[in-house]
Amino acid sequence: MTTPHPPAGSPQNDPAPTSGAATPTTGEGSGRSGYLYRKVALHLADHPDQILKVGEITRAIGAPSSGAVFEALKKMAAAGHATHHRDPHHRFQITQDGIDAAGALPPAAPRTRSSGSSGGRQSRPAPVPRPNGTLYHPRRLGKGWDVEELRRLRAQQVPVLLYGPPGTGKTAMVEAAFPDLLTVAGTGDTVVDDFLGSYNPVPGGGYEFVHGPLVIAMREGRVLLVDDATLIPPRVLAVLYPAMDGRGIVTIPAHGNETAQAVDGFYIVAGHNPGVHGAVLTEALASRFTVHLHVTTDWDLARQLGVPRPVVAAAMDLNADLAAGKTVWAPQLRELLGFVKVRDQLGMSAALANLAGIAPEDARDDVTAALSRHTGTPITALALGKR
Repeated sequence: MTTPHPPAGSPQNDPAPTSGAATPTTGEGSGRSGYLYRKVALHLADHPDQILKVGEITRAIGAPSSGAVFEALKKMAAAGHATHHRDPHHRFQITQDGIDAAGALPPAAPRTRSSGSSGGRQSRPAPVPRPNGTLYHPRRLGKGWDVEELRRLRAQQVPVLLYGPPGTGKTAMVEAAFPDLLTVAGTGDTVVDDFLGSYNPVPGGGYEFVHGPLVIAMREGRVLLVDDATLIPPRVLAVLYPAMDGRGIVTIPAHGNETAQAVDGFYIVAGHNPGVHGAVLTEALASRFTVHLHVTTDWDLARQLGVPRPVVAAAMDLNADLAAGKTVWAPQLRELLGFVKVRDQLGMSAALANLAGIAPEDARDDVTAALSRHTGTPITALALGKR
């Protein structure tokens, strides 16, 4: 189910585009081919974290024609150098490939950087290996890149709560940032012992107390990720609070009220999936985290990693419908990378059918319709054929 988009070439609520080719601004390189394109690209590159309307860009660069700017933006989007958002206004945001390309462009005019930017343009960092051997591709965050910024927040003891749909890369980002990571995977059945420790049987009889990941992280100055934190009962999560506040200490009742004191380096980060059934973000939990970071799927990365553009477009539409409450599920990066693996093994038709089939039953028709519309292929859920 998709909200109809305005026809191409009619940016809503922006100055009416005028027809004709890109026209350079008077007195600044008049007649030089591609001059307006460079100005548009460089302006977007100076505002990498913003999604800008056509009219905003037109006014900012002093172009006389919003239609010419719109044409330049559509060329950027077609080249993969910008993302074209229709919500319903036509808005554009530069991609990392666009940033890299803009860095090689000759200057169109004196450049100014957005507030808070430093010196030269930052190059894209290399992918970071995760414990399972896969690579994480860093994304922009604040003044730098997410992995680097998370490490800085740890050094300043600024706790972070990551939130977003399952499969967008929250856990992957934390694993890439912190090689010394310990994890508690939260469920409705998580208990205090899962954090503090419990008695385990030993060979030959008897029991020994094994300290839990919270205690180990505190004593060894490591990072603890509480994944799916809002699925954990609030009374259980309360075990974290004395470790996170000024006390930096927890008591272990099951082991004779032993105490554990946090040392330098100890840090807690949590993950939260707001749309998951049973997730409850209490005020007590939310207030413990200074930074609440929304993690969404990186569509440019999906394309870079081999997901076909029509499939990415279908996923983007489904995510827009999910945000609007028009459907109950949409594929994220995890499902899209799974699509690539299935396609490589079983072919495109099977991969499309499988992507529809993994959707929850009450969202399957929406997913099937979006995939069919964007790929032009009739799709049904993956099933065995006759002998």
